[in-house]
Amino acid sequence: MKLTKYISIIILFVSSLTWAQVTFEAKVSKKTLGINERLRVDFEMNQDGDNFNPPGFSGFTIVGGPNQSVSNSWINGKRTYKKIYSYVLAPKKRGDFTIGQASITIDDETFKTIPIDITVTAAVEKPKDPNDPNYIASENIHLVAEISKTSPYLNEAITVIYKLYLAPSINPYDVNVLDNPQFNDFWNQEIKLKELKMERGSYNGEDYNYIVCKKLVLYPQKTGKLDIEPLSLNVVVSVPTNRRDIFGSRIMTRLNTTAVSSKRIIDVKALPEAGKPVDFTGAVGDFSFKVTTSKTQLDATESLQAKVEVSGKGNLKLFNLPKISLPSSLEVYEPEHSESVRTNLEGMQGSITDNYTIVPQYKGKYPIPSISFSYFDLETESYKRLSSEEIIIDVLDGPINSSNGNNNVVSDNNIKQRIVLNNDQFKFIKTKTSFTAISTAHFFKTKLFWLLVLLPFLAIPLAMVIRKKKKDMAADVFGNRIRQADKLARKYLSKAKRELGKKEAFYIALEKALHNYLKAKLHIETSELSKDRIKALLKDKGVDAEVITGFNTILESCELARYTPITTVTMQDDYNKAAKTITLIDKQAR
Repeated sequence: MKLTKYISIIILFVSSLTWAQVTFEAKVSKKTLGINERLRVDFEMNQDGDNFNPPGFSGFTIVGGPNQSVSNSWINGKRTYKKIYSYVLAPKKRGDFTIGQASITIDDETFKTIPIDITVTAAVEKPKDPNDPNYIASENIHLVAEISKTSPYLNEAITVIYKLYLAPSINPYDVNVLDNPQFNDFWNQEIKLKELKMERGSYNGEDYNYIVCKKLVLYPQKTGKLDIEPLSLNVVVSVPTNRRDIFGSRIMTRLNTTAVSSKRIIDVKALPEAGKPVDFTGAVGDFSFKVTTSKTQLDATESLQAKVEVSGKGNLKLFNLPKISLPSSLEVYEPEHSESVRTNLEGMQGSITDNYTIVPQYKGKYPIPSISFSYFDLETESYKRLSSEEIIIDVLDGPINSSNGNNNVVSDNNIKQRIVLNNDQFKFIKTKTSFTAISTAHFFKTKLFWLLVLLPFLAIPLAMVIRKKKKDMAADVFGNRIRQADKLARKYLSKAKRELGKKEAFYIALEKALHNYLKAKLHIETSELSKDRIKALLKDKGVDAEVITGFNTILESCELARYTPITTVTMQDDYNKAAKTITLIDKQAR
């Protein structure tokens, strides 16, 4: 009998310890989800706390929340308390991610949740339910990748335009990219869009609205079948439901959904081997070619510029320009490469240039031989060759090369014979100098000298004025209280001001700011923040009844605003009222 009694006492003791233990944990709706699904994260605690800090949610976009719910229940005389902060997340891309630690302060002690690993896979098929708004959205929203050519040549430009088609009954609010395709086998360039515009069109023979979401130009770098991966978008829309209002019109519901384009495959053809020039370097398109020089007559040791230029339309950034061949008596430096290329839906257009600096060493005439450039013409589907004219460089004055051999022989691949240089070649360049100052500047009795001498005397009256101003401000007790109250209002409402325009985040921050202000001003805890308690304490402090009523009205607005449509103008008005009310309370409270 005694043993049973002791066991009961121990059980009751352990139960009381368990009841008193604080729990704070994170829960997720699923640990594996598709890129087109949503994830719900709940941070749950069994006691109220302050300073809740959520994790950063790296790899996800917050599409809902934070939503706050509180429940109290009494079972067999025992109180059960539960408070939950909820978020709805949309994955940005596929991969493995971690929901980090959230923290909260309960009874002056900080508690943290355990990190949770989440895996995001490719888009998954959703169940069909005609009464489900998500299913209605999926049946009336289509993301299509339109490709200009599905069987291009290697290095031929193709365009990909992603269009989001929406049924007329669907109203879009926002479109964001969740997962960009990886163009691993392509050179790609995105065409920037100034804005997203709604246009009229058709999809599968039916009238639809559409939005052009992304435009790209691709140049395939491999032959064979290449994949163009899907694009995933997060779309905020309102869709009609089966419910109707009192006028018979369908009630719309706003939701976040994911639109995914289908994977496309293109078959890239190899360039023909028949007729391919030996010097072909991969240029595909329609081009012109020229070689020019800045001058054709000069003296020895002077320099000239020789420019090799290809211009036109094609894969300008994806091939090399031909090299010029020069006589061994011309000193040539590495070319400076420049590009003036713009990319639009028709591909690359513009010019690329190699600019050579050439310095002749001896008197004479030197030829820059003709060079050629080959490319594949897409219109005729054949190779074309363009050649430059021979250019003669006439060096009028300079030393005569007395070395044996013909110095006008063109070298192959810019490998030139050894040049015998004149001993006076760089005589005009001096490597040492000895400069002497024309006049020496003195600091004594200059304007700067007298200014620095007089500056301390000029600062004395300024310091007296500042001191008097501070004294007057210190004596202005009423003005100081106003300034201090305004400063206090800005301090507590700073976070709410940053969230202006985001309804739920703004009103949560505003409510929290008002609660924190009262806790600091009235020295009370969160559990004591009831309307009657606030009214009584503020009345005891000497605050006017009208100000107290205004404060409670703002708190009620914070609670109701989460469930009703609110404009930015209304939020700004509530913010101004809160700032004014805090200022008035701080001025009136004794």
